[in-house]
Amino acid sequence: MKAATFMTPGKMVVKDYAKPEIQKPTDAIIKIVRACVCGSDLWWYRGIAKREAGSTTGHEAIGIVDAVGADVKDVQVGDFVIAPFTHGCGHCAACLAGFDGDCLNQEAGGNGGYQGEYLRFTNANWALVKVPGQPADYSDEMLNNLLALADVMATGYHAAASAEVKKDDTVVVLGDGAVGLCGVIAAKLLGAKRIIAMSRHADRQALAKEFGATDIIAERGDEAVAKVMALTGAGADAVLECVGTEQSIDTAVKVGRPGAVVGRVGVPQKPEMNTNNLFWKNIGLRGGIASVTSDDRKILLDAVLKGDIHPGKVFTQRFTLDQIQAAYEAMDHREAIKSLLVISD
Repeated sequence: MKAATFMTPGKMVVKDYAKPEIQKPTDAIIKIVRACVCGSDLWWYRGIAKREAGSTTGHEAIGIVDAVGADVKDVQVGDFVIAPFTHGCGHCAACLAGFDGDCLNQEAGGNGGYQGEYLRFTNANWALVKVPGQPADYSDEMLNNLLALADVMATGYHAAASAEVKKDDTVVVLGDGAVGLCGVIAAKLLGAKRIIAMSRHADRQALAKEFGATDIIAERGDEAVAKVMALTGAGADAVLECVGTEQSIDTAVKVGRPGAVVGRVGVPQKPEMNTNNLFWKNIGLRGGIASVTSDDRKILLDAVLKGDIHPGKVFTQRFTLDQIQAAYEAMDHREAIKSLLVISD
């Protein structure tokens, strides 16, 4: 089988590998239908974060169950599934509390391999999200919506849920990548009345508006803070931080009103952060790794199937697996909001 492989910063190739096999009774093998490139992949693609050379890549996919281990009973061979980047077991303390992204029984070694023809998926019995029917039953647009549930839509929702967004709230969303744009969707889904999207790119501003943003702020840093205060008076009720940089975190705290909550899902890029500003405004900070399986089952899959949300619109360019280098370059150069990989029918 073929799979995308990281060689050095800026260089992706496709290599041949043996088809993965069941290694544990809780495993499943997934035949990938569609996968994609994530904004977080760009950190190691750009050389900002470390990744082992020669490692397979990707952590979002939809596909068909090709084989299951002896302990996998909830999905069967032939089922159409969403393969989240999280691998919750469903029975540890974290999963039972609704935080399957922090499952205590995840396999060590990190994620990878979703950008390929087949994937060994661990903790398959509970973590996989079954989709009714087969891929052929769905439109191209709907397949993209379902793919977004493997990560970005669930992560955007996690930001909004962590920030405790509720009906009639004013919400600020920092980050205009796929996660931030899905955060706009999530804020609207949870009833926010005013959604202020921070974006300086016309195509992303337009999509944010389509998803429900009421205001766009292109400035950054203190200028952005001043704009939010001019619009809101006291600041936002909830803030979605979907970037992970020091400036984004600083801005998120400053644009919240006293007592606001920041929902943080941007992968942190610096280990240190000054938390004193949280104290002086009684601002809460929550968030982390998304609870993909839990939230897909609780609300997001149904919202997609009913046509209430359309997160697949974040895929603005499509590629084959053999075009993996171009798929990464398109996102690296901001030519694509999110690159879609069409692997099989």
